[in-house]
Amino acid sequence: MSSLGKPVVPSRLTDALFRHESRDSGRRSKFAAYVALTKPRIIELLLVTTVPTMVLANDGWPSISLMLATVLGGALAAGGANAINMYVDRDIDLLMERTKNRPLVRGEVSPRGALVFAVLLQVSAFAVLWYFANLAAALLAFGAAAFYVFVYTLWLKRTSKQNIVIGGAAGAVPVLVGWAAVTGSLSWAAAALFVFMFLWTPPHFWALAIKHADEYRAAGVPMLPAVSTLRHTTNQMVVYAVLLLASSLAVLPFADLGWIYGITAVIFGLAFTAGCVQLRKAPSEAHAMRLFSFSITYVTVLFAAIVVDVLLG
Repeated sequence: MSSLGKPVVPSRLTDALFRHESRDSGRRSKFAAYVALTKPRIIELLLVTTVPTMVLANDGWPSISLMLATVLGGALAAGGANAINMYVDRDIDLLMERTKNRPLVRGEVSPRGALVFAVLLQVSAFAVLWYFANLAAALLAFGAAAFYVFVYTLWLKRTSKQNIVIGGAAGAVPVLVGWAAVTGSLSWAAAALFVFMFLWTPPHFWALAIKHADEYRAAGVPMLPAVSTLRHTTNQMVVYAVLLLASSLAVLPFADLGWIYGITAVIFGLAFTAGCVQLRKAPSEAHAMRLFSFSITYVTVLFAAIVVDVLLG
């Protein structure tokens, strides 16, 4: 007892409690670091396109179990590819303000740990999609991950200003995975959605890259805004925006969609095109970032319109 008559907690117990809390905190920090390796925000965007495509392929809601399995498998595949991307790019991530806080740069995860984690995610993704969906969906997801790693990350990203144009094809594959998960095959409707996502990626990412052009130059990454004039970059964005609008309307006949999707595609396609034209006329980082944010809204609303059109049509 203390001199005030209150019990004193033994110091060894206090130390043990402190060590226990520290270990819990460390585990939470390590867990968060591994989650960060997967780039969760990118995965969210990929899955926004997968579920509506499944609804379109099924002409209504697929089974909940199939949707959950496809979403899980797709998330694991994309997360594994993103983790390998961070493993490969940890040297240039150190040089860029946008990426300097990634787990490998901060030493929160070891390179070996990140690579093992990425491989485990890929194996799990293939198993989940093959078992709960079908082999076609599993092969497509694996192919997208392999393309992202070997074609974009290891080859094009550091060598060509067309890096995101060609490499962005990997981000368009989730619509094919969603379609194949439902039907076991592909179709012209799935191909049309793939083309739309393929054309959406360059102007979407270049809007972000305009803000970080100096960082890409410092890291030696030939992203278009870092190696070309702002005028040329915005010209290219306008061209892609026009093609994007056309491709969104081409989905109509292939997917047998109706006026709900059609009106949405026209309104948001014109709005995105107008945003690119305005950026060309008055370029600024602030305007580029607003356009970047709107591009995400554009895709989200368009695919939501697919679901509404299918269910009400």
